[in-house]
Amino acid sequence: MDTEKLITVTSPLLPSLDDFNALLKEIWDSKWITNNGRFHQQLERELADYLKVPYLSLFTNGTLPLITALQALRVTGEVITTPYSFVATTHSLWWNGIKPVFVDIDPANCGIDPEKIEAAITPKTTAIMPVHCYGKPCDTAAIQAIADKYGLKVIYDAAHAFGVEVDGESILNAGDISTLSFHATKVYNTIEGGAMVMHDEKTKQRIDYLKNFGFAGETTVVAPGINSKMDEMRAAYGLLNLRQVDAAIEARGRVARRYREALRDVEGVRFFDDIPGVRHNYSYFPVFIDAEKFGKTRDQLYFEMRDANVLGRRYFYPLISEFSTYRNLPSATRENLPEAYKLADSVICLPMHHALTDADIDRVLKHFGK
Repeated sequence: MDTEKLITVTSPLLPSLDDFNALLKEIWDSKWITNNGRFHQQLERELADYLKVPYLSLFTNGTLPLITALQALRVTGEVITTPYSFVATTHSLWWNGIKPVFVDIDPANCGIDPEKIEAAITPKTTAIMPVHCYGKPCDTAAIQAIADKYGLKVIYDAAHAFGVEVDGESILNAGDISTLSFHATKVYNTIEGGAMVMHDEKTKQRIDYLKNFGFAGETTVVAPGINSKMDEMRAAYGLLNLRQVDAAIEARGRVARRYREALRDVEGVRFFDDIPGVRHNYSYFPVFIDAEKFGKTRDQLYFEMRDANVLGRRYFYPLISEFSTYRNLPSATRENLPEAYKLADSVICLPMHHALTDADIDRVLKHFGK
């Protein structure tokens, strides 16, 4: 085992402890620690402005907005989605009694392949739930055209897509609703947290009711809601992190450029370049290993790195469609999902965060002969 320091695959963006303590003092003095307090309201406004979206509602994590979005849009029956994601995507459907229908992904962006969607639509299909995987934008125009043709809702799992824009427009404005995760591993975090983006004030009001037990007033409950509010401590933490997230994204971009420069001529290694017109957030740096050309398998590389205290992540492996809850679905077969299985068996996400040093990056690249 290598005795050098551990290089983690990610590292949380942390605000100044002094600044955070100052805001905690204000919370302690006010004794208002949850239930739509001042910092909560301020963070919703500032995030909506930063992300260039009209309406945003904060949540206590990134899974509950997915579950709540399905409730708010009254989605039932079957939903077409991707197997190449974190399990929360499909779990949100299961918790709503909805049958997931998997379609294959486009290897160019690891998102759902629009050309495979129409063949999966049945009379029971009511929505599409794509994922902006690794923060790479889905083909939102093609997906929306299919949704409009068949009268389907579109809910984007945008957990990876904080701040991502196409030609100056936030990708969070695509579809009927987009959801975000502010988990500690994300580019922007509130320790645990999340948000939902919607297009109009009426939907925002309904969501705010649903995330607070359905209360519309002191004695009025208008829907069977859930408790998924963000508290004041995490909202204050999030306000401070919003001040430094641009610098963190810039630092991540420098890491990505170092990786690309070094790996571009390495046989058997594929990665994503920046897309013209897209503001990327560099949330992950996945590489895909062709074992025959590279000379070792993805797993051999993964364990070799781990033994040297360099942690990669096989993200996403296994596919959601391979887990016990979903593996018996008709759409979960390898024959139906060849690209997804191929990428899941070859992907490794390299360490990617704002705190990586040049020496850290050199240690990662050593495992690629650089």
